[in-house]
Amino acid sequence: MLILTNARLIDPENSTDTLGSVVIKNDKITQIIYGETPKGETIDCGGKCLAPGIIDIGVKVCEPGERHKESFASAGRAAAAGGVTTMVIRPDTAPAIDSPETLHFALSRAVEDACVNVLPMAAMTRGRNGKEMAEIGFLQDAGAVAFSDADSVIADNKIFGRCLTYAKGLNALVMGHIQEPSLSKGSAVTSGPFATKLGLPGASPMAERIQLERDMALVEMTGVRYHVDQISTAVALPVLERAKAAGLNVTAGASIHHLTLNELDVEGYRTFFKVKPPLRHETDRVATVDAVANGLIDIISSMHTPQDEESKRLPFEEAASGAVGLETLLPAAMQLVHGGYMDMPTLWRAMSLNPAKLLGLEGGRLAKGAPADLVLFDPDKPFVLDRTTLKSKSKNTPFDGRRMQGVVLRTFLKGQEIYAKS
Repeated sequence: MLILTNARLIDPENSTDTLGSVVIKNDKITQIIYGETPKGETIDCGGKCLAPGIIDIGVKVCEPGERHKESFASAGRAAAAGGVTTMVIRPDTAPAIDSPETLHFALSRAVEDACVNVLPMAAMTRGRNGKEMAEIGFLQDAGAVAFSDADSVIADNKIFGRCLTYAKGLNALVMGHIQEPSLSKGSAVTSGPFATKLGLPGASPMAERIQLERDMALVEMTGVRYHVDQISTAVALPVLERAKAAGLNVTAGASIHHLTLNELDVEGYRTFFKVKPPLRHETDRVATVDAVANGLIDIISSMHTPQDEESKRLPFEEAASGAVGLETLLPAAMQLVHGGYMDMPTLWRAMSLNPAKLLGLEGGRLAKGAPADLVLFDPDKPFVLDRTTLKSKSKNTPFDGRRMQGVVLRTFLKGQEIYAKS
């Protein structure tokens, strides 16, 4: 039995932030105690925050095919250092996770090498090419928790509709990327005066709204469970609001980069700020933050996308999109609390409780019987991020050199410490 005492308990389920203790036996939380300090083997948390481990949906681990960018071992270490206890991995690998065999390989590697929980998504179509449906039933039996072609949008409505109908029959979760492909093709930034100033090709925010309108129509037609991987524009939010009001089984996420950065950050053609979808106007950023705070957007994720130096050290238009985020998710998210946009339980609802609910997991809670997957962190401790110290193999973070607040002190998985700040 292990007791974590004198902790500021962040409980997203009950929306409380109170001093207390957590009792752990084997791999479960057996008791939450407020006030008195129980007897037994204890760790004094020093009044720092103790919260359910982060469940990060949309992590790219580059096995198989591009292990030099990120392996399960390096991603697991990065996750533990960032307070992430469960990674839900994307299928946009090389080759894609589109068959039970590739899924089994990924799971085997994860069990062998990753020190955190790993749950795989699988592709909806073979090769993520949008032409032929993957073996969704077999993939679900093999362990896929959701289905997505990641940033490869299925443009053919008939094919996508068939995929959704089949997924509905299996009660499978589908995750979609809402960037209308013809409007987004070849774009590097969000269209507008700033894009014109830089001389870079831009995509209209309407590309997101148009694709979401299409997807919501097909969701209404099929009744499938559907999750939007990233909403990043204000114009898409009314569409999401109408869909939820109509009773569609729809949830939505937002990337931490789109919640804390905006289009002006690419000034100087800084390719580490090139992500997909591109960073948006400040009005879009504020609108999506407000949508998280009021519950319209359900989930915050890192959208961890490793890219090597050769992929990023190119002219802006040619550089690869994506940023690592497993280790920077928590301190970046602290900006939303310190900026007064939301309180700590609301933030943890989006980073832990809601992802657990979406995937039918027991985690995301500080409650008796919940898994003892926990993160202890100091929300106020300042530091300057040095990308060379990141545990990810790839170091493509937009936060390099930035003053941040929020340091992970310890991470526990099933009651066992998997990371301690040195």
